[in-house]
Amino acid sequence: MGALTTSVIAIVGLVLGWITIEVACKPCLDKGREAIDRSLDPDYDPDDAVNTAPDDDNSTTSSIRTPLIPDQNSAAAAAAASAPSTTKVV
Repeated sequence: MGALTTSVIAIVGLVLGWITIEVACKPCLDKGREAIDRSLDPDYDPDDAVNTAPDDDNSTTSSIRTPLIPDQNSAAAAAAASAPSTTKVV
């Protein structure tokens, strides 16, 4: 009975350790798995142009060329241009 208890505790410890590493290193592991998937894809050509925008809004991958901080001046200018103008007649 002692050997069975010891083996169950060891297996549970390994599973919890694996889950801890997966959660702690998720961003790094995801990038590595994505690189492996891309290198094993027979249709992938590294000489093709780099896609600068993700395919959909739910995509977690980002392009190397996308800015970390988007240009805030262009967003403010677009908001100002779309705002209705009001003129006061006296």
